[in-house]
Amino acid sequence: MKLTVVGGGSTYTPELIDGFARLRDTLPIEELVLVDPAADRLDLVGGLARRIFAKQGHPGRITTTSDLDAGVEGADAVLLQLRVGGQAARERDETWPLECGCVGQETTGAGGLAKALRTVPVVLDIAERVRRTNPDAWIIDFTNPVGIVTRALLQAGHKAVGLCNVAIGFQRKFAKLLGVAPGEVHLDHVGLNHLTWELGVRLGGPDGANVLPKLLAEHGDAVADDLRLPRQVLDRLGVVPSYYLRYYYAHDEVVRELGSKPSRAAEVAEMERQLLKMYGDPALDEKPELLAKRGGAFYSEAAVDLAASLLGNGGSPVQVVNTYNNGTLPFLADDAVIEVQAQVDANGPVPLAVPDLDPLYAGLIAHVTAYEDLALEAALRGGRDRVFRALLAHPLVGQYDYAEGLTDRLIAHNREHLAWA
Repeated sequence: MKLTVVGGGSTYTPELIDGFARLRDTLPIEELVLVDPAADRLDLVGGLARRIFAKQGHPGRITTTSDLDAGVEGADAVLLQLRVGGQAARERDETWPLECGCVGQETTGAGGLAKALRTVPVVLDIAERVRRTNPDAWIIDFTNPVGIVTRALLQAGHKAVGLCNVAIGFQRKFAKLLGVAPGEVHLDHVGLNHLTWELGVRLGGPDGANVLPKLLAEHGDAVADDLRLPRQVLDRLGVVPSYYLRYYYAHDEVVRELGSKPSRAAEVAEMERQLLKMYGDPALDEKPELLAKRGGAFYSEAAVDLAASLLGNGGSPVQVVNTYNNGTLPFLADDAVIEVQAQVDANGPVPLAVPDLDPLYAGLIAHVTAYEDLALEAALRGGRDRVFRALLAHPLVGQYDYAEGLTDRLIAHNREHLAWA
């Protein structure tokens, strides 16, 4: 089995490598290729990756290359984890929206749109090159904004599935609070990427007893603290929103917070500097503790599970993925991309049935889906008016003067990445 990671020079990658090494019985990789245009980072990450495999006794071969076509040739699956523009672009995404009084965040709002505009054309080019080299390869997208990027891939006819670590993070946290093994926890996880709610927490499988009321009654304070939302919000909702919902439920508070402290991008850039220095130590043969603060917790477990199922090598039969709606949420078009539990095998994911949603959730899902429609149109076709329309449609923007100011700033800060600008 050959697996290729595009964006393999990311400081995330050792987390992925550690999972590949620990879970080699689930996903028996014979060859792992790390592809990245940044040769200096790739050398550091690749060296540590080989040492992790060696320490854990993994027999697989790890190679590195800046040649995308060579790297994906013959791959059974290609994982995408790239950041077009690097941390510098993320820093801008998190700052210029604040000038208009809007949330500055890299995956949602105006910053998320900027990232989509930079990312979609690059990812589609990569996918086309994968298809020319190996049309049977699965593409697993971990590149944000996952929902929009996955929809672009699917609409272009690629064998693609989107992956996010939010659900597996909740699964692990809830399992710890409940004192059970993670595999015992099944989530009624519904929504769009970075816009999801846990409507139920079931023990033993999709048809197990719902222990969410018990979880909130006994551990509601801990869950609320983790989400940075008031406990009474969880009690009134009776569900657990993704931590990304705080951008919607406490928008003005978040804007004030973001404007009063260094950006997350600046923090991550400093972490990356430290991590790369660590990766260069020839004595280091395991992922450092600092990596846990970088983000992407449990990404490796989710990626291994998904790849194993898609490649017919086992894996959990039910997983949270991003895929076509196909009637799952009846108020959305079939070609909308949703994030839900799905049956996954070598034929791809099939979403499980979802109960009728409260309008409180369905309305916001429909609203953000409309934005994503317009965002993808702007990413594929370009043009100032398309950018403006997408921003005006986003519930975190929604006002004419905000959308005008954000459009000008988005284009000014991303001109080098926009072929039409």
